[in-house]
Amino acid sequence: MNHRLQLGEAAPDFTALAVGGNYGDGSEVQLAHFKEKRLVLYFYPKDDTPGCTIQACGLRDGWSALSSLPVAIFGVSVDEAVSHRHFIEKYTLPFPLLSDPQHAMVEAYGVWGEKTFQGKKSIGTIRTTFVIGRDGRIERILDKVAPAEHAALLLDSLA
Repeated sequence: MNHRLQLGEAAPDFTALAVGGNYGDGSEVQLAHFKEKRLVLYFYPKDDTPGCTIQACGLRDGWSALSSLPVAIFGVSVDEAVSHRHFIEKYTLPFPLLSDPQHAMVEAYGVWGEKTFQGKKSIGTIRTTFVIGRDGRIERILDKVAPAEHAALLLDSLA
Protein backbone atom coordinates (compact mmCIF):
# COMPACT_ATOMS: atom_id res chain seq x y z
CA MET A 1 0.00 0.00 0.00
CA ASN A 2 1.15 3.53 -0.70
CA HIS A 3 1.62 6.39 1.73
CA ARG A 4 -1.23 6.67 4.24
CA LEU A 5 -2.59 10.23 4.17
CA GLN A 6 -2.89 12.09 7.48
CA LEU A 7 -5.18 14.84 8.75
CA GLY A 8 -3.91 18.27 7.73
CA GLU A 9 -1.89 16.88 4.82
CA ALA A 10 -2.41 18.30 1.32
CA ALA A 11 -4.80 16.14 -0.69
CA PRO A 12 -3.16 14.62 -3.75
CA ASP A 13 -4.08 16.37 -6.98
CA PHE A 14 -6.08 14.37 -9.48
CA THR A 15 -7.75 14.48 -12.86
CA ALA A 16 -10.52 11.94 -13.37
CA LEU A 17 -13.62 11.34 -15.47
CA ALA A 18 -16.82 12.15 -13.55
CA VAL A 19 -20.02 10.38 -14.58
CA GLY A 20 -23.52 11.09 -13.30
CA GLY A 21 -24.97 13.88 -11.20
CA ASN A 22 -24.26 17.24 -12.85
CA TYR A 23 -21.61 15.59 -15.04
CA GLY A 24 -24.00 13.48 -17.17
CA ASP A 25 -22.16 11.10 -19.47
CA GLY A 26 -18.83 12.42 -18.29
CA SER A 27 -16.40 15.27 -17.98
CA GLU A 28 -13.00 15.60 -16.41
CA VAL A 29 -12.67 17.06 -12.93
CA GLN A 30 -9.62 18.08 -10.94
CA LEU A 31 -8.97 18.83 -7.30
CA ALA A 32 -8.43 22.50 -8.24
CA HIS A 33 -12.08 22.76 -9.37
CA PHE A 34 -13.27 22.55 -5.75
CA LYS A 35 -11.75 25.55 -4.00
CA GLU A 36 -15.19 27.08 -3.39
CA LYS A 37 -16.51 24.17 -1.33
CA ARG A 38 -15.38 21.16 0.61
CA LEU A 39 -14.89 17.94 -1.30
CA VAL A 40 -15.75 14.39 -0.28
CA LEU A 41 -14.06 11.49 -2.05
CA TYR A 42 -15.41 8.16 -0.97
CA PHE A 43 -13.36 5.29 -2.32
CA TYR A 44 -15.16 1.97 -2.70
CA PRO A 45 -14.12 -1.40 -4.16
CA LYS A 46 -16.51 -2.14 -7.04
CA ASP A 47 -19.76 -1.06 -8.66
CA ASP A 48 -22.85 -3.17 -8.04
CA THR A 49 -21.40 -5.41 -5.33
CA PRO A 50 -23.35 -5.93 -2.08
CA GLY A 51 -21.40 -3.64 0.29
CA CYS A 52 -20.79 -0.95 -2.31
CA THR A 53 -24.47 -0.94 -3.28
CA ILE A 54 -25.51 -0.58 0.38
CA GLN A 55 -23.05 2.31 0.77
CA ALA A 56 -24.16 4.10 -2.42
CA CYS A 57 -27.87 3.64 -1.69
CA GLY A 58 -27.35 4.97 1.84
CA LEU A 59 -25.89 8.15 0.37
CA ARG A 60 -28.74 8.29 -2.15
CA ASP A 61 -31.32 7.93 0.63
CA GLY A 62 -29.63 10.67 2.69
CA TRP A 63 -29.04 12.88 -0.33
CA SER A 64 -31.51 15.63 0.61
CA ALA A 65 -29.50 16.36 3.80
CA LEU A 66 -26.09 15.87 2.19
CA SER A 67 -26.84 17.96 -0.90
CA SER A 68 -27.97 20.90 1.26
CA LEU A 69 -24.39 21.29 2.52
CA PRO A 70 -21.70 23.30 0.69
CA VAL A 71 -19.82 20.16 -0.32
CA ALA A 72 -19.19 18.20 -3.51
CA ILE A 73 -19.45 14.42 -3.07
CA PHE A 74 -17.93 11.84 -5.42
CA GLY A 75 -17.69 8.09 -5.24
CA VAL A 76 -14.39 6.77 -6.62
CA SER A 77 -13.56 3.29 -7.87
CA VAL A 78 -11.31 1.69 -10.45
CA ASP A 79 -14.35 0.72 -12.55
CA GLU A 80 -14.67 2.08 -16.08
CA ALA A 81 -17.12 4.91 -16.82
CA VAL A 82 -19.59 2.54 -18.53
CA SER A 83 -19.81 0.48 -15.33
CA HIS A 84 -20.46 3.67 -13.36
CA ARG A 85 -23.28 4.66 -15.74
CA HIS A 86 -25.00 1.29 -15.25
CA PHE A 87 -24.56 1.48 -11.46
CA ILE A 88 -25.98 5.02 -11.34
CA GLU A 89 -28.96 4.11 -13.54
CA LYS A 90 -29.73 0.84 -11.74
CA TYR A 91 -29.89 2.49 -8.30
CA THR A 92 -30.87 6.08 -9.29
CA LEU A 93 -27.78 7.54 -7.67
CA PRO A 94 -27.95 11.36 -7.57
CA PHE A 95 -24.21 11.94 -7.13
CA PRO A 96 -21.32 11.53 -9.57
CA LEU A 97 -18.76 8.75 -9.62
CA LEU A 98 -15.13 9.13 -10.63
CA SER A 99 -13.55 6.49 -12.84
CA ASP A 100 -9.97 5.53 -11.91
CA PRO A 101 -9.14 2.49 -14.09
CA GLN A 102 -5.43 3.38 -14.17
CA HIS A 103 -5.37 3.33 -10.32
CA ALA A 104 -3.87 6.84 -10.17
CA MET A 105 -6.24 8.11 -7.47
CA VAL A 106 -6.43 4.95 -5.36
CA GLU A 107 -2.65 4.81 -5.26
CA ALA A 108 -2.17 8.55 -4.62
CA TYR A 109 -4.69 8.44 -1.76
CA GLY A 110 -3.09 5.28 -0.33
CA VAL A 111 -6.25 3.16 -0.53
CA TRP A 112 -5.03 0.44 -2.90
CA GLY A 113 -3.64 -2.50 -1.01
CA GLU A 114 -4.17 -5.77 0.78
CA LYS A 115 -7.48 -6.27 2.52
CA THR A 116 -9.30 -9.15 4.15
CA PHE A 117 -12.95 -10.03 3.55
CA GLN A 118 -14.53 -13.09 5.13
CA GLY A 119 -11.09 -14.41 6.01
CA LYS A 120 -9.81 -14.14 2.43
CA LYS A 121 -6.99 -11.75 1.53
CA SER A 122 -7.00 -9.82 -1.72
CA ILE A 123 -5.57 -6.68 -3.29
CA GLY A 124 -8.00 -3.88 -4.11
CA THR A 125 -9.54 -0.61 -3.02
CA ILE A 126 -9.80 -0.20 0.74
CA ARG A 127 -13.13 1.50 1.58
CA THR A 128 -12.08 4.96 2.79
CA THR A 129 -13.63 8.43 2.72
CA PHE A 130 -11.71 11.72 2.69
CA VAL A 131 -13.18 15.13 3.47
CA ILE A 132 -11.01 17.80 1.85
CA GLY A 133 -11.26 21.42 2.95
CA ARG A 134 -11.35 24.49 0.73
CA ASP A 135 -7.62 24.84 1.42
CA GLY A 136 -6.99 21.47 -0.26
CA ARG A 137 -6.02 19.76 3.00
CA ILE A 138 -7.45 16.55 4.48
CA GLU A 139 -9.99 17.48 7.18
CA ARG A 140 -11.38 14.05 8.00
CA ILE A 141 -10.71 10.44 7.16
CA LEU A 142 -13.39 7.79 7.59
CA ASP A 143 -11.97 4.31 7.27
CA LYS A 144 -13.20 0.85 8.10
CA VAL A 145 -16.75 2.20 8.10
CA ALA A 146 -19.55 -0.31 7.66
CA PRO A 147 -21.34 0.48 4.37
CA ALA A 148 -24.74 0.83 6.08
CA GLU A 149 -23.34 3.41 8.53
CA HIS A 150 -21.40 5.49 6.01
CA ALA A 151 -24.05 8.11 5.14
CA ALA A 152 -24.85 8.93 8.77
CA LEU A 153 -21.16 9.13 9.73
CA LEU A 154 -20.40 11.31 6.74
CA LEU A 155 -23.26 13.68 7.54
CA ASP A 156 -22.04 13.95 11.16
CA SER A 157 -18.49 14.66 10.02
CA LEU A 158 -19.65 17.43 7.67
CA ALA A 159 -21.79 19.21 10.27
